[in-house]
Order: sequence, then C-alpha cells, then structure tokens
Amino acid sequence: MKPGDKVVCIDAKIDPEKAEEIRRDFEIWITKDKEYTIREILDNNGIVPGLLLDEVHNFPKYFKLINKFQEPAFALWRFRKLNYATAEAAEEHEEELVGVGMPEESQEQKVKK
Repeated sequence: MKPGDKVVCIDAKIDPEKAEEIRRDFEIWITKDKEYTIREILDNNGIVPGLLLDEVHNFPKYFKLINKFQEPAFALWRFRKLNYATAEAAEEHEEELVGVGMPEESQEQKVKK
C-alpha cells in the first residue's frame, strides 16, 4: 500500500477493552465496507505502521508510545487494497465488469458509444 491507493475497510470493530481509548483518540472512526484513499502511511517509529485517510481527519494527539503529537492513524490490517488506485481506473474497472458476458458485437458497440 502507498499514498493514493484506494482501500476498503474490512474491520471497523472496536475491542470493548480499548473502546474508551479509541473514543478519546479518534473523533471520527472508519466504517466497514467503505472505500477510502490513503493520504499517508505513518511509520510510528517502527513500532506499528498506520494509515491516514483522505476522507477522515482527526485532531493530532500526544502518543506516549511514540513520544510525539500526531494525527491518530488506523491499523493497516483494518483495510484491503483495491485493484484500482484512481477514480478513473475505478470507472474503467466498472465498465469492464458491465461488459462481461456480452456478445462481442455488443461489447464493441458499447465501447463506440
């Protein structure tokens, strides 16, 4: 994964034991099955990498574990990379799916439109 990649959230569950901490750190949480765009990947001093998303912005907080203020990042394992990286590629991908199973003549006519 890299900045600009499209991802889908595959796990937005919050462990009940960490719910209070999550609510304190994140004003906005992610939604399962929703698509996001990676804004930045934080290395977090090599401890645990996290994702910042274009669609979600939270206020920076102080994190004792990494000894600095930064925007809270989401765990990589909560996301799966999609096969397209841009909106244009997503539209092309959608058009390809629509064309599957159509007779060749119909596919060609659709492309000409």
